Amino acid sequence: MQAFPIFLNIKNRYCVVIGGGDVAARKINMLLKADADVTVVSPSVVDAIQVLIEDKKVKLIKAHFEQSQLVGACLVIAATDNQAVNEAVSRDAQALNVPVNVVDAPDLCTFTMGSIIERSPVVIAVSSEGNAPVLARYIRTKIETMLPAGYGRIAEIAGEFRDKVKLKFATTQERRIFWEDVLQGPMVERVLSGQEQAARELLQHLIDDPDIAAHKGEVFLVGGGPGDPDLLTFRALRLMQQCDICVYDKLVSPEVMALVRRDAELIYVGKSRDQHTLPQEEINELLAKLALQGKRVLRLKGGDPFIFGRGGEEIETLMARGVPFQVVPGITAANGVSSYAGIPLTHRDYAQACLFITGHLKAKENSKELTLDLDWVAMSRPRQTVVIYMGLVGLAQICEKLIEHGVPADMPVAVVQQGTTQRQKVVVATLADLAEKVTAAGLKPPCLTIIGEVVKLREKLSWFEPNS
Repeated sequence: MQAFPIFLNIKNRYCVVIGGGDVAARKINMLLKADADVTVVSPSVVDAIQVLIEDKKVKLIKAHFEQSQLVGACLVIAATDNQAVNEAVSRDAQALNVPVNVVDAPDLCTFTMGSIIERSPVVIAVSSEGNAPVLARYIRTKIETMLPAGYGRIAEIAGEFRDKVKLKFATTQERRIFWEDVLQGPMVERVLSGQEQAARELLQHLIDDPDIAAHKGEVFLVGGGPGDPDLLTFRALRLMQQCDICVYDKLVSPEVMALVRRDAELIYVGKSRDQHTLPQEEINELLAKLALQGKRVLRLKGGDPFIFGRGGEEIETLMARGVPFQVVPGITAANGVSSYAGIPLTHRDYAQACLFITGHLKAKENSKELTLDLDWVAMSRPRQTVVIYMGLVGLAQICEKLIEHGVPADMPVAVVQQGTTQRQKVVVATLADLAEKVTAAGLKPPCLTIIGEVVKLREKLSWFEPNS
């Protein structure tokens, strides 16, 4: 280790930036984030710095560099394109024992600035000691993806309770063990899901009674997206790795399931036409029962939990049972599948509205005959896109009804099977011949149907090429 890493408190302290260009502007903004008292020394400045001067966020000494400008400074940055000036700044700052950084000149620096990951008050800096700043930025990017934005709030809430914990636990080791348990428990997820008051109440409860079963169960209602695992959110992936039990349905792709924590118990509750592994009411009760046993339960759904996913019914039961939960939205099939099929759902030349419909067949009253009870008038309006979920079995009836209600028989339609995955298959037809072409292609669920003039754009905009 050639450089000793420290964090310097420069709040309200005199800091000097020599230079008035774009690089200097970036350095000034970094100092301002730390509430420094910044003075810029330069005969001229770029517009970005001028705005800061006019807003009285920084001061300007409109002059060439002189050593006297550094007197009293706690930190100096040289960001000019003049080598001689940069060398003079470095020499004079070191003569005054003031820490100095010269941009892109490690040999002239007494300190370097790392590539920063900011989750204030949590701050991480990655340094290559000036040897490979691009590598440091690359490492920072990797860490950024692993560190949720809410970690700063966790630190702030922990800070609020620091004195209470000191009063409760006499030794440093006791306090360390307490915080280790807290930071691996449900308090963290309360904060990250925006339930900060619930997090505070839980933390107070743990301080009051450390021997309680602190790890009360919770349900994570997570949208697994349309199939491609790269479309998962950071939060979804994090919770998938934390669960004790995963309750999943048929629409979750194998690629997404492969990212669930390896040692988690898997419970399949998928539904197919006329085949329900568990009725919905029993699924609701199962989630509550498992959580009340202290389990972290991942309820993983294809697409988005609140778009034809019956997530609302499930959290109604959880709320009634007093079970903590959080909802993580996913990319719904309509968005994901249409994008991968090269079909925009809206387009100013073709469609100014989009309608999502579920195409489940239902039995007629006092009859075994299956039918569709849809708002055909709304679905038949011009200049819109209609997206039908789960409508493959009733596809012929849907086409007939739309034609009956005035939709042109040559209206373009696409049916997409297992969209966004390497098994994606697309059939394009018209309302008149769609059912025949889908049957000939042998499409099977899960499929999504897109009806509207926007389907014409697929030939031009198709970009995704699955391997198989």
